[in-house]
Order: sequence, then C-alpha cells, then structure tokens
Amino acid sequence: MSTLTKPNHIGRKISRIRELRDMKQEALAQALGTSQQAVSNIENSETLDDDKLLAVANALGVTVEAIKNFSDEAMISYFNTFNDSPNNNFGNHHCAFNPLDKVVELYERLLQAEKEKVEYLEKGQKGK
Repeated sequence: MSTLTKPNHIGRKISRIRELRDMKQEALAQALGTSQQAVSNIENSETLDDDKLLAVANALGVTVEAIKNFSDEAMISYFNTFNDSPNNNFGNHHCAFNPLDKVVELYERLLQAEKEKVEYLEKGQKGK
C-alpha cells in the first residue's frame, strides 16, 4: 500500500510539513543533529517514537499534535478560510506601492548600469 493512502503515515506528514516550510532534508537533519539519510528514514517511517517526534516537531516549528493531525485536505480547508472570512488581512492586503513601478525602476537602473559599462569599455578601447 502506498504511503500516500495511509492516513496515519507519520513520516509522510513530516515530509509534507517540511516541504510546506520550504525546508530541505539537509536543513532538517542539521536542526536534528543527524544526517540527511536519517531524515529520509524518518520520512519513510509509518511510526515514530514520542521523543523523536517531539524533536522533529521542534525542528519544524510545529507541535506534535500538528504533525499527528496533519492532512493535505485540512491545510487546503485552513487556507480557504482566509479567503472566506471578511475579517482576514490576507484577502484585503493592499500594496503601498505599485509593484509594476518597482519593476520599471529596477529595469531603468539596470539599463543605466549597462550604459555606464559600455561607456567605460569604449573609453578603455580608445586609450589603447
């Protein structure tokens, strides 16, 4: 049976939480004081002893309960509540600046830097 179909596969839950936190196995291994291979073994385990589970939870910055109760469906539901709630700050966030203006500003700075580089190189060629 696939680890994806086992609802209580603790290693798979740890792997998904690690991925959601944008953490590589190597970073989790370092936080646990172990090897990347040990983290891989943890993520392939259906069960984990309580002490190791607590250490992993701490390294991931979550509670043991969050790992035990984790499911992709619950995460989707959790994030969807932000869009459904009128009191959230996520759906009503407005930038204090126009992001397109920042892109244009960056482009203009890069263009100016290229012009200066060309001028510098042309001056160097004339000096030879």
